[in-house]
Amino acid sequence: MSAKAPRDRIIEATATLLAEGGRDAVSTRTVCTAAGVQAPAIYRLFGDMQGVLDAAGSFGLASYLADKAALEETDDPVEDLRAGWDLHVEFGLTQPALYTLIFGDVRPGHEPPAAAQASAILAHRIHRIAQAGRLRVTEERAAQLVHSTGKGVTLTLIATPPEARDLSLSTMARESILATITTDPAAATSTGLLNAAVSLQAHLDEATALTDRERDLLDEWLRRIGKDS
Repeated sequence: MSAKAPRDRIIEATATLLAEGGRDAVSTRTVCTAAGVQAPAIYRLFGDMQGVLDAAGSFGLASYLADKAALEETDDPVEDLRAGWDLHVEFGLTQPALYTLIFGDVRPGHEPPAAAQASAILAHRIHRIAQAGRLRVTEERAAQLVHSTGKGVTLTLIATPPEARDLSLSTMARESILATITTDPAAATSTGLLNAAVSLQAHLDEATALTDRERDLLDEWLRRIGKDS
């Protein structure tokens, strides 16, 4: 028997079952058999099978990102966002069962841990663009546009038979979104009020001359500018 802890064996077994057979291949019985545990271990460690699936999704996404060194950054935050988009789509097409588990099973009021992890990575990439003065819209709006469009494109491609997939759909959607939310470097120094407000908001943590209350007040004003623009 493996020296790994039962929790790790259950998560890895579930991720393997998903990758090899899809969601239909995962059940309490198949996971227990593959992990070498008894059913009570699942409920003791994860609460229920949904807890197991959420953990497997996080494990699968983290493993994929680590293999691709996805978090490396360059001095061009827009290019980093472009690379992140492509990695996201690649993950979906390479691991469709894991991807649909994480992003396709929408439940009101519930965000799988892996989806929250992906959202945090996206928010960081968007924040870097704002700090560079190259964001046309608020960080929140930019993240929502990128997330919803990227997810929709990826799920559409997954649902399309491989021989009929048009991967240029992803490229076209990506460039359309980037044109909507970002400026080119030359324009970053000459854009209007909204761009200035978004850029300043991204640097508020550096405004140490202000009190916490003053920063909160300025943040509120800048958000109002973003909503009204």
